[in-house]
Amino acid sequence: MPKLQVSELSFRYEDVPLFQRLSFSVEEGEFVSILGPSGCGKSTVLNLLAGILTPESGEMRVDGQRIAGMNAHFAYMPQNDLLFPWKTIIQNVCLHAHLHGSEKAARERALELFPMFGLAGYENAYPGELSGGMRQRAAFLRTALCEADVLLLDEPFGALDVISRSDMQDWLVSMKRQLGRTCLLVTHDIDEAIYLSDRILVFGGSPAVIRAELPVVEQQRSRDWLYAQTGLRRRLHGLIRGEAAC
Repeated sequence: MPKLQVSELSFRYEDVPLFQRLSFSVEEGEFVSILGPSGCGKSTVLNLLAGILTPESGEMRVDGQRIAGMNAHFAYMPQNDLLFPWKTIIQNVCLHAHLHGSEKAARERALELFPMFGLAGYENAYPGELSGGMRQRAAFLRTALCEADVLLLDEPFGALDVISRSDMQDWLVSMKRQLGRTCLLVTHDIDEAIYLSDRILVFGGSPAVIRAELPVVEQQRSRDWLYAQTGLRRRLHGLIRGEAAC
């Protein structure tokens, strides 16, 4: 049974169908990326899963149980880090637990994870004292501390400069196995999808459909390996553009 199952999902925006009868699944511990042109509904899928939006029809299931509306199965990380500048990093990463009355346990776990997230020594610093990449790692730690089945990542590194973004991608590649979490990533970056994913879903069309589903099976990934993926990069680019030859 898949960890996440989306079946026959439909959504329209101002009476214009964004996608109709969309179906896909994500396995336990799998990292799946969604690629596609702007406006095809990639982020909308995450908002539907998180309960921010309501689908027109279809269903979503986690571990076989149907879900609807706001729920605890998903932890959502948007593009901007959304750290409160007047709170310390430890206060920011434990914010969800503070709101739900479990801050003590979350704080203990967070302090254990600070070195793994490259934040050791910055527990009592404020966001303005950190680099952009460090703030994103803090936001990622806050997301990971949520007791959620699936992490929803919406362009989480999109606001960073190209060097910081590359550093964050390298960091996440090294962290994937240790995190052991099911992840659904929305990105416009073909290389990011190739580098991070176990599988890539390519959205496109109007209404949007899944044009292709491509596995990425390499286990030992590096920048040199990524730069050598010319064929896969070319194929994904063609699929996003809707070229029939792909």
